Amino acid sequence: MRLLCIGRHQFLSEHLCRFFGELGAQCESVVGVSAAPRHAASFEPHLVVAESALLSPTVLDSWSNDDALHDIPVLAVSLTHRSDECPSVNMSGLAGVVYLPSLDRAAAATLLQSVWRQRGVDVPFGTFVSARPAAAAQL
Repeated sequence: MRLLCIGRHQFLSEHLCRFFGELGAQCESVVGVSAAPRHAASFEPHLVVAESALLSPTVLDSWSNDDALHDIPVLAVSLTHRSDECPSVNMSGLAGVVYLPSLDRAAAATLLQSVWRQRGVDVPFGTFVSARPAAAAQL
């Protein structure tokens, strides 16, 4: 799983990377919300983890119209406020709002699995996929 970890400065974004990286996630550290689209385009994250204080309806609306971010779930995290104290708790479009110090390793792993959406095309189970398309075989 690839996570784009966004903090207001390098120390916080790297802290998010360390925390979720210990769970086996591949993380990319990003400073500030304005840099997220550029990093997302090259990193192709499965989930965006961002400090809740950085998120606003304007930011989420902008990301919803960005080619690299429009279908990526966003998890708001706080190191200082519980989820019911975060102003971002009322914003729609978030996969969740989490008070990071309250998460143990097992709860964090469960949380990641619950918000993760695999990118790409899934082939239905039991479907046979030919190595050569039928049209190419006729040429």
